[in-house]
Amino acid sequence: MRIDAYNQISQIYQTNNKYKTQKTTSVSARDKVEISSMGKAYQAAKSAVNEAADVREDKIADIKSRIDNGTYNVSAESFADKLLEKYQAL
Repeated sequence: MRIDAYNQISQIYQTNNKYKTQKTTSVSARDKVEISSMGKAYQAAKSAVNEAADVREDKIADIKSRIDNGTYNVSAESFADKLLEKYQAL
């Protein structure tokens, strides 16, 4: 490999020249973001879900008190019926 041949090629294509970039004087347009009404509604719903409690404390307190009192009874038939309804819905 001849190195001097590379120098001759770079002279032909003028690859050794350095070009200066020019600075822009003004900005023609600015970027902006617009959120659609659907997006705003989605954000509102998402924040409402995040603020809501995962557990319904009033239901849990009622069931716990009925279990402690011994008045909470679940019918095996109604439990089986509900289980079958959910299974058939899949």
